[in-house]
Amino acid sequence: MAQRRLGIVMHGITGRMGMNQHLIRSVAAIRAQGGVTLADGSKVQLDPILVGRNADKIQELAKTYGIDRWTTDLDAAIADPKDEIFFDAATTQMRPTLLEQAINAGKHIYCEKPISTNLPEALKIVRLAREKGVKNGTVQDKLFLPGLQKLKMLRDSGFFGRMLSVRGEFGYWVFEGDWGQPAQRPSWNYRSEDGGGMILDMVCHWRYVLDNLFGEVRSVSCIGSTHIPERVDEKGKTYQATADDSAYATFMLDGGVIAHINMSWCTRVYRDDLVTFHVDGTHGSAVAGLTDCVIQPRQATPRPVWNPDQKQTIDFYDTWQPVPDNTVYDNGFKTQWEMFVRHVVEDAPYKYTLVEGAKGVQLVECALESWRERRWVDVPPLNVGAAKEKQHEPA
Repeated sequence: MAQRRLGIVMHGITGRMGMNQHLIRSVAAIRAQGGVTLADGSKVQLDPILVGRNADKIQELAKTYGIDRWTTDLDAAIADPKDEIFFDAATTQMRPTLLEQAINAGKHIYCEKPISTNLPEALKIVRLAREKGVKNGTVQDKLFLPGLQKLKMLRDSGFFGRMLSVRGEFGYWVFEGDWGQPAQRPSWNYRSEDGGGMILDMVCHWRYVLDNLFGEVRSVSCIGSTHIPERVDEKGKTYQATADDSAYATFMLDGGVIAHINMSWCTRVYRDDLVTFHVDGTHGSAVAGLTDCVIQPRQATPRPVWNPDQKQTIDFYDTWQPVPDNTVYDNGFKTQWEMFVRHVVEDAPYKYTLVEGAKGVQLVECALESWRERRWVDVPPLNVGAAKEKQHEPA
């Protein structure tokens, strides 16, 4: 059966996420396996063109991963009709302009989140994509993590009974950059003027995780903080951190579920993984990390008794049971790339569109308003058709 070619303009693939997850572990891996298999058994092989400002770096990436095409001319790449998809993983501040340019050139759109730094720009892009009839998607990688896939299986099986609450812990200590310890994240993440900030970065993630696994978000109470006010950049220069490096948020979900998520680049990890979700229900509880998940059904729940005068005799960790790896999970970024390719080529169902990306930006704005005004903020259904209508309401 004949193999079809699918041209992709890949922008922003010299950064950590763009290179590791999207280029190496997704597009290059798909090419190595012979392409994406369609419903009729035929294959689509990806033909990317790598785009960046540093010619030497782009050329080296292309050579390393067996990619024939690269360029430093982004405008020409977007305008070239032989490539059907535009992918962007560069800075959030540039994204709305680049997406608009690509949509107007007739490209299908796939991009990292956030899709913009503010909701009006996000909605403008959503409406333009609809007007031009291009297919579009936003990266929602955490839904495809093995740990969260196991949580979904438990939910779908009725394991939890009536779900009560979700507690999320995310983050780790990002070195300040001094003491001979370089930071694990780029310095722009800690400057609001460059698009940095924990709330902007991570609340977009929590929107799709909460909506898809536990119940749609209806309201939020959030407080942020810049715990480390001074850091050292990649060149050894001290700079002022102007963006929030931590946030603490509570969400009310459909069905009365309460979710609370702590997120911080200023916390030292004492838990099973860099992110964990603890879900309690009337019939059972579960705790999931990136890959593993443990459960405790109602029938196997121990009966602790509060007695501060006696050392605790129950090993609480020992009372949980691991969920077995009965399924082989592929890389989550790669899985979503394959889904989007099928959506473009054979119109396969696909729900993770730019609208979902806009919902993430909406929740970011609600969280920032909550922090600024020290109050709960309601999150109504997103009105994509409204050009200037306020997209959140007071509690």
